[in-house]
Amino acid sequence: MEASFLKGKKVLVVGSGISGIGAVEALYHAGAKPLLFDENEKLTIEEVQAKLKPGITAEIVLGKLSETQKADVELLVLSPGVPTDTAFVEEFRARGVKIWGEIELAYEIGNGSVIAITGTNGKTTTTTLVGEIMAAVCEHVDVVGNIGNPYTLTALASTQETVTVAEISSFQLETIERFCPKVSAILNITPDHLNRHHTMENYAAAKESVCKNQTKTETCVLNYENEYTKEFGTRCPATVVWFSSKRRLADGFYLEGEEIFQAKDGVSERLMNVREMKLKGVCNAENVMAAMAVTQAMGVPMETILSVIKDFSPVEHRIEFVATKRGIDFYNDSKGTNPDAAIQGIRAMDRPTVLIGGGYDKQSEYDEWIEAFDGKVKCLVLIGQTREKIADCARRHGLTDIVLADSFEEAFAICVEKAQPGDAVLLSPACASWGMFPNYEVRGKRFKEMVNNMKENS
Repeated sequence: MEASFLKGKKVLVVGSGISGIGAVEALYHAGAKPLLFDENEKLTIEEVQAKLKPGITAEIVLGKLSETQKADVELLVLSPGVPTDTAFVEEFRARGVKIWGEIELAYEIGNGSVIAITGTNGKTTTTTLVGEIMAAVCEHVDVVGNIGNPYTLTALASTQETVTVAEISSFQLETIERFCPKVSAILNITPDHLNRHHTMENYAAAKESVCKNQTKTETCVLNYENEYTKEFGTRCPATVVWFSSKRRLADGFYLEGEEIFQAKDGVSERLMNVREMKLKGVCNAENVMAAMAVTQAMGVPMETILSVIKDFSPVEHRIEFVATKRGIDFYNDSKGTNPDAAIQGIRAMDRPTVLIGGGYDKQSEYDEWIEAFDGKVKCLVLIGQTREKIADCARRHGLTDIVLADSFEEAFAICVEKAQPGDAVLLSPACASWGMFPNYEVRGKRFKEMVNNMKENS
């Protein structure tokens, strides 16, 4: 698409994080007049300006916008962390100002084919794997979005030959308008971010909107074993390709025992054994099947797909083996930021486990996570805002060895004390990191530092 429609327009970008900075840079290069606003008065204009690449200029306003600054704004671009139902946003909506997020902006100025992957869990692993498979057959592949690389920073340089693989969150999907991927995937929908979306219906609707502009000429990959995606498949506007980890399908990809199959018109073909890949757990078998479906729909030969999968290493912070110290295996699953993701983490453990849980409260319920412990958790060490809530839930389910820690470092020390040779220590918090860490990556890196700094003898 042409970016010329933005030339000369006053565009208000809300939020000076990585997405907001990416939006400003894209708008600047497209000839727009970006106004970057952040309500955080603790920031300085110099700090925000330093985030922009040299030569890129934008008006920067911190704290509060004046009526004069609000005047003549023709487009509002929201960072994902900015709710769409605030009084601030509603004011512009009432004025008839178009409201986009980073994804819509990048799509409008970008070129080539887009693959969009969303879901409550598994997005990063699947997106990274899809990116590597596409890179095996395409010269120019951009892996962008919620994975940490703003889509806006690559969109202007994209060509008709570019394949953009985007990990997209529910927050980003709230503000799409014409965004239409060639292939989309909704890996699963389970309770998360209800403090933002308020209801499961709202959250599911945000996820489902990834394919709202698709038609039967495009493809949407869906999980047959998730109640929300299974129901959505009956009304999905795109051509649906299913995957299942629990049953044999007549059409689609499925896991039977340790074998992954593809079925077409009731005829099944064995593709691979899960032991042939480095990824562990049923959740990763699902991610792999989704990646197979997505990339096959993009025209990649199955032989190439399987070759890349077998060489693919796990994503950092997702059921990531760190080291064995004092006979104890340490696993970093800091990306388990909600109960459903953390369920996958504990299911991947095959031995007695000392588990670190807790963190920021996103209004989640923890019963299903605790039930998934299935006798494997010998001690639950809890931190953060949710520690009492989770402890109460765990006690209701009969778990008695629960320790509340006042810091992450104390929690780690307790785990080392409680674990015996042959056990596992798993960081899989079922909660966001906010309040203790800026994000799950920093939390995971701190965990790995402490593991790697352990001496072999106490």
